[in-house]
Amino acid sequence: MADGDSSTSGVKTGRPPAVLQVVPSLIAGGVERGTLDLAGALTAAGWKSFVASAGGPMEREVARAGAVHLTLPLASKNPVMIRRNATALRDIIRQHRIDIVHARSRAPAWSAHWAARAMRRRFVTTFHNAYDTTGALKRKYNSVMARGERVIAISQFVADHVASVYGVGSDRLRMIPRGVDLRIFDPQRVTGERVAALAAQWRIPDGHAVVMLPGRLTRWKGGLDFIDAIAMLGRRDLICLLVGTEQRRGFRGELEQAIERHGLGGQFRIVEDCRDMSAAYALCDVVVSASTDPEGFGRAIVEAQAMGRPVVATDHGGARETIVPGVTGWLAPPRDSAALAAAVAGALALDPASRQALGRRAAAHAATHFSREAMCANTIRVYEELLFPEAGLGTIEGPVAVVA
Repeated sequence: MADGDSSTSGVKTGRPPAVLQVVPSLIAGGVERGTLDLAGALTAAGWKSFVASAGGPMEREVARAGAVHLTLPLASKNPVMIRRNATALRDIIRQHRIDIVHARSRAPAWSAHWAARAMRRRFVTTFHNAYDTTGALKRKYNSVMARGERVIAISQFVADHVASVYGVGSDRLRMIPRGVDLRIFDPQRVTGERVAALAAQWRIPDGHAVVMLPGRLTRWKGGLDFIDAIAMLGRRDLICLLVGTEQRRGFRGELEQAIERHGLGGQFRIVEDCRDMSAAYALCDVVVSASTDPEGFGRAIVEAQAMGRPVVATDHGGARETIVPGVTGWLAPPRDSAALAAAVAGALALDPASRQALGRRAAAHAATHFSREAMCANTIRVYEELLFPEAGLGTIEGPVAVVA
């Protein structure tokens, strides 16, 4: 069977459709959060929802969403293990009568693709970023993400990459921005007690402005540039937060050395376990994304805007679509610490009235364009295109972009 072809035109037995999402693990990150959000939305819509992964701390949220988690070593890139996972996924598809297999990452996508093709089930992929295409082997490895009967891109930046690099046409390519849970990231629901508890835990002195860079502690998230930028500001009335888990062992040590080299030891906090991010945003005066390489979307910046916080991000990738410069935040050239410092200074200089006005604009922007409900509803509509073609859902209007 050729890629993009399937003999299964729809669910004809009257039973609820069943979707299997396939991800490497459920540890942390935007891919995992989007998977869980959709798992819950499918259950709420009366579909059967399954998630296959190697597991992790977020696994318990699958059950809370009313879905079923199936544990497989899907984080492995070993070719032998990928083949074994494909066999296991075929058994899962058969046992649970899966109608759609939705892969969100490359290694497990190969297993999912082979299993879906063998079982003649619909296959959907999501590109979460513009993957590196250096070398023929890397390009081949990435290409599985372009083999879906529908290929979802999480931003226009990613959609343009998929169309130009992999030749995916408008018949298959759909752009659905990521969404955030506006019930969680709502400043009206965050109590002063929660914010005060974090301020005490993180030793935030009274009278200090707080600038936060949320994201995993990895080099490309720009933590070193952020530290350099804060040093350039030369302000001693700032407390700066690096909030996220260490992805590559040893990088936290590099961050700590950079902080000490600039004499900022008393001003920085590195927090690897924050379980109340909405309160963390509420605590902040400015939220920064300093990624050195383009992000496919950048969920943290949207969460911060939903919370009415001034945001600063590097001027590439998905940030160009989530921030309206001068209206909801600032953009600075990547890898330019001086420009980043200037943007942060501009955000800190807002008077109270201007800060409140910007916060209202930012929150409205996030609610209008990046809600979790819209993301999930539009993804389900893509599934319906495949399962119920007789309903004429091939032309999508509204928030889902059919990419030309």
